[in-house]
Order: sequence, then C-alpha cells, then structure tokens
Amino acid sequence: MAVSSTLCGAKWERLLVNACSSPGASSLRACSLSQQQMKAFSKPNSGKKGLAQRIGGVRCEVAQSEAISEGERIDPSKASALSALEQLKTSAADRYTKERSSIVVIGLSIHTAPVEMREKLAIPEAEWPRAIGELCGLNHIEEAAVLSTCNRMEIYVVALSQHRGVKEVTEWMSKTSGIPVSEICEHRFLLYNKDATQHIFEVSAGLDSLVLGEGQILAQVKQVVKVGQGVVGFGRNVSGLFKHAITVGKRVRTETNIAAGAVSVSSAAVELALMKLPESSHAAARMLVIGAGKMGKLVIKHLVAKGCTKMVVVNRSEEKVSAIREEMKGVEIIYRPLTDMLACSAEADVIFTSTASETPLFLKEHVKDLPLVSSEVGGSRLFVDISVPRNVGSCVSDVGGARLYNVDDLKEVVAANKEDRLRKAMEAQAIIAEESKQFDAWRDSLETVPTIKKLRAYAERIRAAELEKCLSKMGEDIPKKSRKAVDDLSRGIVNKLLHGPMQHLRCDGSDSRTLSETLENMYALNRMFGLETDISLLEQKIRAKVEQSKK
Repeated sequence: MAVSSTLCGAKWERLLVNACSSPGASSLRACSLSQQQMKAFSKPNSGKKGLAQRIGGVRCEVAQSEAISEGERIDPSKASALSALEQLKTSAADRYTKERSSIVVIGLSIHTAPVEMREKLAIPEAEWPRAIGELCGLNHIEEAAVLSTCNRMEIYVVALSQHRGVKEVTEWMSKTSGIPVSEICEHRFLLYNKDATQHIFEVSAGLDSLVLGEGQILAQVKQVVKVGQGVVGFGRNVSGLFKHAITVGKRVRTETNIAAGAVSVSSAAVELALMKLPESSHAAARMLVIGAGKMGKLVIKHLVAKGCTKMVVVNRSEEKVSAIREEMKGVEIIYRPLTDMLACSAEADVIFTSTASETPLFLKEHVKDLPLVSSEVGGSRLFVDISVPRNVGSCVSDVGGARLYNVDDLKEVVAANKEDRLRKAMEAQAIIAEESKQFDAWRDSLETVPTIKKLRAYAERIRAAELEKCLSKMGEDIPKKSRKAVDDLSRGIVNKLLHGPMQHLRCDGSDSRTLSETLENMYALNRMFGLETDISLLEQKIRAKVEQSKK
C-alpha cells in the first residue's frame, strides 16, 4: 500500500536532520532537495518497475547553478556528508514507500504475563500524557495511546515502520520498567493493523476479560479517550480507533446481552471468596474491605448483593465510606482508619484489598501473629488482593492459616459459565467483524483526504481568479444581486465539475469501489492537477531543522 503524503513531514525531516547534523555537513547545500527528488519519495510504488528503477536511484545533488566546476577539488568532508545523506534517503525511500503507517499494539496481559511483571510495567492514569509524548518522540512512532489496567498493559501506536517501531517501543518499556528487553519479548504479544483493530474491539466488548462482558474495561477504554483529548500524539488514527472501540463495546452489550450475569473484577473477587468458604458460613463470615475507592466500592456492592449485611471498611478518610453507607441503606458498614488495619484484620475471616498503595500493606511479618480463624469458615483467613501493584506480598501465602488470591486467580470464577460465554462471544464476534470492516474503510478513506482538500483549493483559486476578471470587465456599478448571481453560478459550475472526481476519491465502504481503485484515482488527480506536496515549504522546514541542529 502506498505511503501517505505526510511521510515527508516531521519524521522525514528528522531523518534528514540526523544525517546532516554531522560536522562534515556544514553546507546547507548538502540538504537541499530538488522538487523532482522530493516528489520521487511521495509517488506511489505501483508502477511496473521498482522505485529505484523509475527514478534512477535517489540522489542528493547540488542545484545546477551551484554545480562544481571540473577544475574544482571536492572537500572530502562534504563529499562524505553527501554520500551519507544519499544512502539515508535511498534506504528511507525503499523502507517507507511500500506501505502506509501501521497501527500496532504491543501488549502484556493476564493471559501472557504474570502479575509481577505487569505491576512493574503499569503506568498510572496521570502519567499517560507524558508516556504518549515520550512514545511519539521515538523516531518511527507518529501516534500513541496507553491502556494500563490491573489485567493488561497495552501500548497502541501508529508506526512508520512495524519492525523499528516495535523495537523502539519495547526498549522504551524496558527503560521505564527496569525489565530486560528479552524478558518483555518473552511475554509480550504483537498485533498489526486489522488484528490490532479486532483486539481493541474485543477488549472493549469484554471478550478478552477474565469475566465475560465485564463493564469496567469499557469505562477504562473511555478514560483513554478522555485523557488523550488535547494531548499531542493522541492523533486521528489512534483516537478514531478508541472511539470506534467504545461504539463496539456499547453495541455488543446491547445486542448480545453479554453483560447479563457477567461480573467485574470486583464481583469475581467476591465470588471467588465465597467459593473458598463453606457455604454454611456465608452469612456469618466476617468481611473486611481495605480501600473505599472505585474497586473497593464495587466489592462492597457485590458483597451486599450476595447477602452480606455487615462489614468493616478501612480507609484513609471517612468521607468515602460515609457516602457508600448513605447509598446502601440497611447495611451495617463500620469505618476504621488505616492505622487500625492490623487490628481489624485480626477480627476478619475474609480480607479484600483494593488500594492504590505502591508498597505492600501485608507482608509475612504482619500476618504470622494474627489469631487463627474459626473452623466454621474453613480454618484459614482469606486474602483477596485485586490491586496492581499488589497490596499483599506473595510471602503471605507461606503463613499457616492464611490463603492468598490475586487477580491472576480469578480465572477460576470465569470457568463456571463456559458454554454461555462461548455462545455470546460468537454473537459478539459477528458484530466486531462488521465494525472492523467499517473502521478499516474509514481509515482507508483518510488516504485521499489531502488530495480532496488540495483539489478543492485548486478549483477555488481558479474560480476566484476568473470571477474577479469577469466582475472587473462588467464594471463597478453592477447590482449586488447580479454580483451574487454570477458568484453563485461560478460556485455551482465548480461543484458540479468536482462531483465526479470527488465520488471516485471516496472509499468508505458505501460502494463496491476498492481501495486500490480509489488510490489509483488519487494518484492520477495528483499528477493531472499538480497536487503533489509543496516541496519548497518542505525544504524550508528541513533547512530550519538543520540550522537548529547546529546551534
């Protein structure tokens, strides 16, 4: 597929600047590109011959008027700079003109990586804009988005080069998390273009969650869009992808009833705890919830839904607990400050932890001296930790009389309704396939947007110029009504003439026209009306970059 005309933008300039910033490239002439050379980069690679054959190889030449005379000696340092730039442009042209930018997802999820790794890679929501900025600062990344939850850490990018883009993002993940690249590669998954689109649609629909159809992930996808608004780097392709994913998530839940009986991570945690307790003890088990944030509140709601009428909630402040108490009338919710956490734990049979603490609240030394629980509740105190990073250290599982479960253990809850999950997932997949096709068509249509804009601008310039000539010949005493009639006439003629070409530049899935046909029409119009990239402006940008790199 042909590269977008925006290839000759910021990323292309950066490549040229890198080559021209060497000491030997002191002359701006080494980075001056002729119009013919720059057009060669933006032309589609659709002819019978290869790119190098059509343009006879890409060269970096000094303008004809500045040619070196036969008797003049060439400065070796300048010649070296010219040679390096020539090689760079040749390789870049070959690398990027064969395909347009790709949507890539580099991710680690509960299905591929342990919680120990995911918690190191996790990026707090407040840090998403900074992460997007750093990712888009990489050489081969144009746009980026971060989806970081307790079950997944996924980075979505628009990459100029799939291989180099993945390499740069993986190295960035290693640098920010401290995890070796080799270890990340062992657990990561990579998806490109249509597969990446289908993946985020499945994620938003709840098909990739531990609990089918859970609604929390859709809210998290919405949050990606909310946080990304106005952030440089959260561009049209990525924002369009996530907005479409939200539409898919809503449609799947509405049309398949996939959320009926489905639960969130918090609900799964409650179900897991009840599965581990003797059924006869459900009503009498002493429940302790540590953390009254979003996840903690959901845990409380699901405990109430399962028949629990009394529980203790430990939180930094009483305000959130009071709000929950007001919302759930008839349930005894006892507040305790964080300083009473261990004392409350000694009186609890089941402890749910869901705080944002970056260090464990419970370690082996905190748990070993707690009194044993009654045999009526199984004889073991349950710790159900749904936080990432974890609130309960793995060493707690070594303590006799304590059993620890974290988000990775929720798979046991999911297995309870496998047949129904598969049926609903099949219904959802049909919707996802339909929506994926629509998104791909929308993204394909973006290829022709610059040509449509330039063709309209070209026609408008001609119309305005000819209208001015006509009105000047008619004299200054033309009535406003006649002037408007002539103006409307010129606009009507232009719009009717443009209607045909515009129709043949559309590729939105509304007709049988293929993308290749549409792109052929686009290239033909570019050639006929001279709508290629403004080379002079591009050269000015490159010169400015070169000057800046010397300072």
